[in-house]
Amino acid sequence: MNRARVTRDYRTQYANPIRFAQGEIVTLGARDTEWPAFIWTITADGNEGWAPFDWLKPLGDGRAEATRDYSAQELDVDAGDEVALHHDIGGWWWCEHADGRRGWVPVEHLERR
Repeated sequence: MNRARVTRDYRTQYANPIRFAQGEIVTLGARDTEWPAFIWTITADGNEGWAPFDWLKPLGDGRAEATRDYSAQELDVDAGDEVALHHDIGGWWWCEHADGRRGWVPVEHLERR
């Protein structure tokens, strides 16, 4: 498994991160200008947040079907922490901290080992 060292602190930006399951139908908003791989997404329960556009299959009416499970959970990390890297998309890595916590961290906060 790939590992990385955290080069600077990162703190979660959203208190209630969006989550959806493969096959779930969501409503699509605008693409993110800073992180273009992501699109504003609203789940059936009304939760909103950024989701990877490539993990959604547009249905043509402002809605899309999720092609895989997703959680926008970010990971609070401190400079010097070590994390395991699982997968990346659009400038973010899904990481696992040594204490078992998991979440997204921006690539610019990480130095691969």
